[in-house]
Amino acid sequence: MKVSVDAPKPDWSALETAFEHNAPETHSYLDLRTGQVLTIVDSRPEDEEKRQLIRRSEGRFVHLDPASSREQYRWMERFVSSVEDEALRERLVLAIDGKGAFRRFKDVLLSYPVERDRWFTYRANLLHIYINGWLNAQDIALGEFPPWGDPEQPPEPDVPLEKPIGVRGEGPTETLRRQARELIDALPALELPSVIAYLRFLREKAPSVVEPGATPE
Repeated sequence: MKVSVDAPKPDWSALETAFEHNAPETHSYLDLRTGQVLTIVDSRPEDEEKRQLIRRSEGRFVHLDPASSREQYRWMERFVSSVEDEALRERLVLAIDGKGAFRRFKDVLLSYPVERDRWFTYRANLLHIYINGWLNAQDIALGEFPPWGDPEQPPEPDVPLEKPIGVRGEGPTETLRRQARELIDALPALELPSVIAYLRFLREKAPSVVEPGATPE
């Protein structure tokens, strides 16, 4: 990336937020005149003034391309592969399977504060690498280098993340649900009320196992 004393110093905190947040209706721009980040949300009529400013200021604003959901999902996979606690790694493998993976992943880590803190550091490092790569690809000048410097890629695990695949190519979550249904079907009807009561207890005790309706970013 190019650095010039005549260029403004970017709002690095706002840049981080913009590159991390990839909602389809949200668009962020770097103001090359001030270094500020301008964010527009499609559903906010009050942002029309910002839209007009961008349209009539050719060359002043650069659209920021956030890390995609696929890219950020890959970050989670890499982190899970690096978890040494086998029991936690198995829980995380199940958590990131299917819709709602981001939320379930965070919910599991709530019970593991050390690994949770390590995840935040791990993710911030990868996000900074992504931002640096994007800035290096742009023909723009900044007033200073990023405060995080030039971070290195975390080492890749020796063994790729293994996701158990069940029959007909089903994922690990589907396999466990199928096995649970098969066990319930095999139980005598008299045992079902106890099983249902226990399952309800588990659901109330650990709400993170319930599939959320949407995938948060």
